[in-house]
Amino acid sequence: MITGMTGFGSAQFSIGKIKGTIEVKSVNHRYLDIAFYLPSGFGALENKIREMLAKDVARGRVTISVRITDKPNQEVSFNEDLIEEYLHHAKSIEKKYKLSNNLMLADLIRMPGVVDVKEVFVEAQEMWPSVEKGLVIALKSLKIMRQREGKSLVKDMSDKLKRMTQKLKAIQKRHDELLKGYQKKNKSEEFASYQKSIDVNEEIARFNHYIEEMSALLKVSVPVGKKMDFIAQEMQREANTLGSKLQDEMVSNAVIALKSKIEKIREQANNVE
Repeated sequence: MITGMTGFGSAQFSIGKIKGTIEVKSVNHRYLDIAFYLPSGFGALENKIREMLAKDVARGRVTISVRITDKPNQEVSFNEDLIEEYLHHAKSIEKKYKLSNNLMLADLIRMPGVVDVKEVFVEAQEMWPSVEKGLVIALKSLKIMRQREGKSLVKDMSDKLKRMTQKLKAIQKRHDELLKGYQKKNKSEEFASYQKSIDVNEEIARFNHYIEEMSALLKVSVPVGKKMDFIAQEMQREANTLGSKLQDEMVSNAVIALKSKIEKIREQANNVE
């Protein structure tokens, strides 16, 4: 069954104290267009993410967002060897000069080199296994949503194709009525010329063929949106020919109805992958 192009999927990932979220959104587009919003330093993952996405998505404007939501801002460590060195010298000075030792913890912390503060950087390659798992979950949700849209599109387009078939039958019936009416009132030579001028059997046959082709495309699971748009254009061409050959009010109304449904099918085809 066909697949739509509108979808959304999300997932969380984590490694150690680092946590993040992944969001994947897609809307209709003529080609596959991917936009990345990644944390600083994650650009190297774009190709890997693109390859994963291409396995499930062939068409649409897709936005992939990866955000780090929680991480330790800093790592703090104490140089205990240096602390012991400071204390050793403090005791020596206290004993040598007979001073009172008022050295406090707060004093030690402020001494050069005792406290080492480092920024925590998120390494993209280290995060990739976790990001990859989250991306699999997000893409699965995206695919399910696009499949649900596909089911809705099939229902709507199938209904329009059935109504188009009914209109074609009505046009064919009116064509036959016009022929019979003209035949009764005119000579055989004039009738032959008239019959040739309003002959729409080929147009109706081609139109029915396009309806069958479109119905078949609704059942496949490969990208067919562009092909649907092409068939809809050919339907439009046949509808124009029908309207020009059969100058009749009933036929004109039927052709208008056909064109309306063709246009709606083209609009829906823009949502099909």
